[in-house]
Amino acid sequence: MSSTDLPSASPVPPVPPATGLPEAAAVRVAEGERLRSVELPGVTLSVRSRPPVREGLPPALHIHGLGGSSQNWSSLMPLLEDVVDSEAVDLPGFGDSSPPADGDYSVSAHARAVIRHLDAAGRGPVHLLGNSLGGAVATRIA
Repeated sequence: MSSTDLPSASPVPPVPPATGLPEAAAVRVAEGERLRSVELPGVTLSVRSRPPVREGLPPALHIHGLGGSSQNWSSLMPLLEDVVDSEAVDLPGFGDSSPPADGDYSVSAHARAVIRHLDAAGRGPVHLLGNSLGGAVATRIA
């Protein structure tokens, strides 16, 4: 056998076509949370929040990692409810947020979407909490 010959292998049987797509699971909302859609230029973001325990708490925005959603923050937000006014965002194309209209899933594009949300909501300056991809997005925003 030369270096350009492929090793012989037994034929692989074809994969049968899928008969249907799996059903999407309902978006879970923990007790005390609310979930809303925010229409922004080029994307609709899903934002999860908890009402603050008292007025005047500094705002915080939680940003999930790759393949995650705002639901990743549902256990932490109640622990911080007497410290910050928490919101968690589903990045474009994740969780319950629509895909970006321009198809750009880069860190910079995610940062621009989050900044548009913060500007529209008037929540800045804000504490940014990010995990994995969310940490990169938070760093780019900062």
